[in-house]
Amino acid sequence: MARYERIYEYDASLKGDGLAIGVVMSRFNQDIGEGLLSACTSELRRLGVAEGSIRIATVPGALELPLALQGMAGSGRFQALIALGAVIRGETYHFEIVSNDSCRALMEVQLESGIPIANGILTCEDDDQALARMQQKGVDCAQAAVEMANLLRALREPS
Repeated sequence: MARYERIYEYDASLKGDGLAIGVVMSRFNQDIGEGLLSACTSELRRLGVAEGSIRIATVPGALELPLALQGMAGSGRFQALIALGAVIRGETYHFEIVSNDSCRALMEVQLESGIPIANGILTCEDDDQALARMQQKGVDCAQAAVEMANLLRALREPS
C-alpha cells in the first residue's frame, strides 16, 4: 500500500535471487569473525542468494578490509559487499585508530565504487560484547547488502 497517492516510493526488497555478494572477513579476533560469517552466509542463503554467488575472502585485520573490498568492487562481479570483523578495546589508543579508519575507508570505497558495503565490523569493549552481538550483526549485514543491491538496481531502471 502506497504511503502517498501520487509520489512513487521504492519498496525495500530482501530478495537475493540473482545477486552476487562478496564478503571479506578479518582473521583478527577470528572466533568473532567466524560467528559473523556463519550468521551472514546463512541469512544470505535464506534470502535466496545462491551459494555459488557468494565469494569470501579473508584478510589479517580490520585495516586490510577496505583494500580487499575495493578489489572486489572494481571487479564488476558483485552487486553488494560485506565487511566482517571485530575490534576489541585494549589498553591503548589503537582501538580508536582501527575503528575510525576502517569505517572511514569502507565508506570511501562504497561511495567511490557505487557498490554498497554493509559494515559488519564490531567495535566492542570486550569479547563478551562481541560474542553477544555477532549473530545479529551477521544477519543485519546480509539483509542490508541485499536490500541496498536491490535499491540501487531499482534506481538505475527507467521510470
